[in-house]
Amino acid sequence: MSAASLEARCKAQAFGLGFDLVGITALGPAPTASRFQAWLDAGYHGTMDYLARGAALRADTTRPEPGMRSAIVVGLDYGGRQPAGPIARYARGDDYHRVMWDRLEGLLAWLRTEVGPEVGGRAYVDTGPILERDLARQAGLGWFGKNTMLIHPQRGSFFFIGALFIDLDLAPDAPFASEHCGTCTRCLDACPTGALPAPGTLDATRCISYLTIELKGEIPAAQASEIGAHVYGCDICQEVCPWNEKFAHAPRPGPLAAREPFAGLDAPTLAQTILAMDDGALRAALAGSAMMRAKPAGLRRNAAVVARNSLTKSAEPTDLTSEN
Repeated sequence: MSAASLEARCKAQAFGLGFDLVGITALGPAPTASRFQAWLDAGYHGTMDYLARGAALRADTTRPEPGMRSAIVVGLDYGGRQPAGPIARYARGDDYHRVMWDRLEGLLAWLRTEVGPEVGGRAYVDTGPILERDLARQAGLGWFGKNTMLIHPQRGSFFFIGALFIDLDLAPDAPFASEHCGTCTRCLDACPTGALPAPGTLDATRCISYLTIELKGEIPAAQASEIGAHVYGCDICQEVCPWNEKFAHAPRPGPLAAREPFAGLDAPTLAQTILAMDDGALRAALAGSAMMRAKPAGLRRNAAVVARNSLTKSAEPTDLTSEN
């Protein structure tokens, strides 16, 4: 079997497993490693110390799993056409890590039947010391938007990125070399916390997703009001992106579809529901959900902030002035 035919069949198999995007790249030094280090040096990672600890591994994709030579990089759409709400779209269904891992492991199993059981591989989904967006751009899956999200020209940015590292040499796809944001600054202008101080730069310490998921302890008072109605995560910088307005897809039935008990609840109702649940009830309700990343204490902290913000908003005087 020629290398080209294996690559084509591998991509077809990935699509057959349910992925929406597939590309191939060689492993090696990460083109954005120096930029990532500068981001760390600026303190934009906040309390996410694990990012700094793994910086040396992230600088070269051959380091996390010695012997790996190529990456099959995939994208899985999670439905950008869902209505906005207090829970970020990506976290409304089953935990995407498990969904992606299972499919990538299925792709590795298929490769072993095609090439031989000795093929080595490892699946990565947002948990290993690699720069996933960097790999995806190298594999031709899109460009870095001004909101730092990877944007695909036919899908926008509402998709997960995963990678299967393998110890085979596969011919790489051409990197995505161009950028298509132009003069648009909608994402920067729309961010309510000023977490995008410059095009392509994210200050995670101001990002609502960081504040409601990664930050441990209390949310600073100055930022609590800026969170508004966001109980878990934020999609604002994606919602306003013209590429998503035009190309985002509707959610599909399956494991990533919104699940109970929180599906469809508005922010005040969701906040009160969470505040009324003890740890056991929250853990049971969110078993197998990415929302457990914040843990019960973090979810109740977020819910309390949203509840206070809702009360403050409802108490604001209504402007009854009108033009004559």
